[in-house]
Amino acid sequence: MLVLRSYLLFLLFLSLPLLSLCSDSDLLLKKIKPALQGNATIENTQLSTWNLSTPLCQWRGLQWATATGAPLSCDSASTRSNLSLNSDTSIQLTSIQLPASGLEGYIPSDIGDFSSLQSIYLAVNSLHGSIPLELGNSPSLSEIDLGSNSFNGSLPPSIWNLCDQLVSVRLHGNRLSGSFPDPAGPNHTCDSLKVLDFGGNKLEGGFPLFITKFTGLQELDLSANRFTGSVPEALAEMKSLQKLNLSSNNFTGKLPAEFANSKFGADSFEGNTASLCGAPLKKCGSGSGLSPGWIAGIVIGLMAGGVVLASVSITLFQRRKKIKNKRIDEEEIELEEGEQNGEGRLIVFQGGEHLTLEEVLNATGQVMEKSSYGTVYKAKLSDGGNIALRLLREGSSKEPEECVPMVRELARARHENLVPLRAFYQGKRGEKLLVYDYFPHKSLFEILHESTTGRSLLNWPRRHKIALGVARGLSHLHTGHDAPITHGDVRSKNVLIDELFIPRLSDYGIGQLMVSAVADELVSAARADGYKAPELNKMKRSNPRTDVYSFGILLLELLMGKKPGERQSGGFDLPALVKVAVLEETTIEIFDPEVLKGIRSPTEDGLVQALKLAMGCCAPVATVRPDMAEVVRQLEENRPRNRSNLYSPADIRSGAATPY
Repeated sequence: MLVLRSYLLFLLFLSLPLLSLCSDSDLLLKKIKPALQGNATIENTQLSTWNLSTPLCQWRGLQWATATGAPLSCDSASTRSNLSLNSDTSIQLTSIQLPASGLEGYIPSDIGDFSSLQSIYLAVNSLHGSIPLELGNSPSLSEIDLGSNSFNGSLPPSIWNLCDQLVSVRLHGNRLSGSFPDPAGPNHTCDSLKVLDFGGNKLEGGFPLFITKFTGLQELDLSANRFTGSVPEALAEMKSLQKLNLSSNNFTGKLPAEFANSKFGADSFEGNTASLCGAPLKKCGSGSGLSPGWIAGIVIGLMAGGVVLASVSITLFQRRKKIKNKRIDEEEIELEEGEQNGEGRLIVFQGGEHLTLEEVLNATGQVMEKSSYGTVYKAKLSDGGNIALRLLREGSSKEPEECVPMVRELARARHENLVPLRAFYQGKRGEKLLVYDYFPHKSLFEILHESTTGRSLLNWPRRHKIALGVARGLSHLHTGHDAPITHGDVRSKNVLIDELFIPRLSDYGIGQLMVSAVADELVSAARADGYKAPELNKMKRSNPRTDVYSFGILLLELLMGKKPGERQSGGFDLPALVKVAVLEETTIEIFDPEVLKGIRSPTEDGLVQALKLAMGCCAPVATVRPDMAEVVRQLEENRPRNRSNLYSPADIRSGAATPY
């Protein structure tokens, strides 16, 4: 009996390797795919290709290697159709690439079981949960990009187990919290590491000093976290560092003197506490050496003086406000006298003081645009000047008591990238006119899709300038007022381009003036033109996040030169085209040829970054999209290198005409 038991144990021991032996594809199907799919009721389009009836080479977003470590070539038809590879245990997974793929699940602990996995790119999805500790068990993992998801919890310290082979770690725009974990070994230098991006999380504590030992680090982003304390001198001494962003934290004290002559500008440190000082920020106090008593006396004196000054200022402000309100009331009362003659009321805003009720109503008009809710006219005034009039169709807008306060909010929006609202007319029979400055320029849509000459002039520096201007205008609408103003109809037809390639957004906030039925028509039009955010299928009302989605489509439109929208009207699903190109590794082919002219490196000139940003804006889940302030920041950080061919004021003074 003892001999038999020993023999059985021996057989069991021999069978253990066989029981644990399974292919990487099997692990993907049983563990990884269900986890990434999550609780979504509809199977993810990309993950649906991972199945036993589809040849391994056609599983989207994956790369493989043979037993020798050489990449599995799927170029030949025989390999692409070979189903036997699905169960071949010698075929090893080397890369998972599913950015912006609508994933709604999580990363399981089994991710650490792939012995040859070298890279994970799962950015711009809706993945949640914590980053598994087992990620650090992957012996070959060198590139990690999990940015713009909803991961929470603390950063697993096991990530530094990969230190010897790590090249880049990008976790920007998640919800990671807690302190930054130190490596287990005190002398880790992570010699291959080039990029660390942990911006846009909730990490806290002092600056992680061990990072200064990463001698090959080129990019470091710790922005928009909760780090405190001082910025160490060792950071300023990192010679390999090319990009640095410590903005929007709680750092204090004096910056190391070495930063005064470094390549890093104020934007690398802005948004911290007021006490953070030193070049390239404001100068630090000279330190007078006064005693605490003197300092206390000065502070008390300043506070007392401040109270008096504040009281005087408040009094003057209230008096000035009363005078201003009285002047406005008198002006409106005077204009309302026209109602007695069957006319209406004209409310003028900043820049429209020269307009009178008679001039506006008697201006000769030329139809420029018609829509279901109104007509836009180019109107010529008696003095020869031009204005743009938008006549709202009767019954399309809200009642005056709701409409007028909103119009006043829109009129306060003043920015170089917005078409300003100058006046508002309310007729006796309910007709309404919005009066804007008239710009004799073409829209971005016309230049991109209806003018061969104009399109050829839109090289990448100019398109970047247009994208940045639109982003700044939207950011001002979202953050420059007491309450955010939603544009609601961001599209290339509503972007006017002048001779300097400066964009101006028109038609902002129109939907907020409309009754529900007409507002729904605007959303439907946005869907037909390809700019509609997915959540508007249920919400019906636009908000700043839906504006971000529309901007993402607009940025893709600039990069690709293709018209977004429904196929029957000649449009394209631009995000879908990008996803396919990324999976098929043909990303360079999606750019408009005019964009690529004169570009030496799509990465160094910001093209790749702009494409990634656009896809982030078009994330299916609104909460993972960046806000417009972040969009502006990224566009400013990744400008084209050669901007000399942008039109400058000198070009205009020398007689250069509008270039399209």
